[in-house]
Order: sequence, then C-alpha cells, then structure tokens
Amino acid sequence: MWMVLMAGSSGFDAVRVSEIAEACGVSEKTVFNYFPTKESLVLDLGEATLGSLRTTLADPDLSPVEAALKILSGELAAITSWLTEQDDPAQAKDMLLRFGMLIRSTPSLRAHQRDMTDQQVAVAAEVLARRSGMSPDDPEPQIAATALLALWPIQFQALRRHLNRVQTERLHDVVSSDVRRAARLIDTGLGSLAPARHGK
Repeated sequence: MWMVLMAGSSGFDAVRVSEIAEACGVSEKTVFNYFPTKESLVLDLGEATLGSLRTTLADPDLSPVEAALKILSGELAAITSWLTEQDDPAQAKDMLLRFGMLIRSTPSLRAHQRDMTDQQVAVAAEVLARRSGMSPDDPEPQIAATALLALWPIQFQALRRHLNRVQTERLHDVVSSDVRRAARLIDTGLGSLAPARHGK
C-alpha cells in the first residue's frame, strides 16, 4: 500500500525503483532480488494465487468452484483482516480504493495484471486437465480455467462497491456473497468435467 502513497499525484511510472529502495532502507539490487519487475512490487498477490491454484485446485475433495471460492475467501480474509488492524479504518479504505485506481489508470500495471491472469489460467487448465484425464490444450479445461479465473475480478469489483457501504466486520461476508452468486452460474458447467479415469 505504501506504493500508492509514493506514487501520489505523479503516478506509478514516475516513481523510480531506487526511490522505493531508499524508502525501505535497502539497496535497489535487494528490491529486484525479491521482485523481478517494478510492477510486481504492486501486484505481488498474483504469485501467491498461482501457488494456491496448484495446490487447492488439485484437491480431489473439492469441486473446481469450491476450490476457487476457498482461495478467494482466503485472499479476501487477508484484506479484511488488514483493514480491521488499522487505526484509521476510513483512511485504510481510501488507500484500498486508491490502490485499485492506480492499477486501472496505469497501462503497465494493467498489462502486468493481464499477463499474470494468463499464467493463472494456464496453471488452472493444467490442474483441471489432470483432474479430468484430458490435455491442458483441450477446450474443456481451457474454458473451465478461464471461467474460474473470472471470479477474481468479480471479487475485486464487489470489494470496491461495498467498501464504504458496509461495516468492516461484515465486508467479508457481503463480498463473498456476490462472488458465490457469480460462481453458481458456472458451477453446473464445470461440474460436467469428467473425473480422471483410474489408470489413465
């Protein structure tokens, strides 16, 4: 979130990595050791989502939609927990809204976000293909993965819509309700993915 404050009115592109390093008390090389690009400093959640897709989506005890909802709920809980820990909830909510605005108004961040989504869809397709005994290039796991990853922008949009309308302690439930409504529309189709055949 501090990146939002540093960008200020000058915008993301005007902030140099050396300035970020100085603000954190580390060298520029150290920053790049942890974040390969400047964009990944802001959009670091995508890598965590990739890891969650590889593990949670592969859980045979969860349907694909249940797995996606579990990942989304965990990511939302991290945000709402951060909000409740802040001394000034109104300022914290404003920072979240500014964070979203920064992404939407910065072409390089939008491009990075699209690239990360493509990676997430590819990983989800691989996992779903293994679950169903198909190839990741088959149309069924491809469309299933694309549909699942579409739930992420639904959650972000719901969070932005409800952020200043409901109390912080209710935010997780209200946003999750919107996400589940969207998930119900794709659940039937994803349920038609055949389970992997034994010995395949």
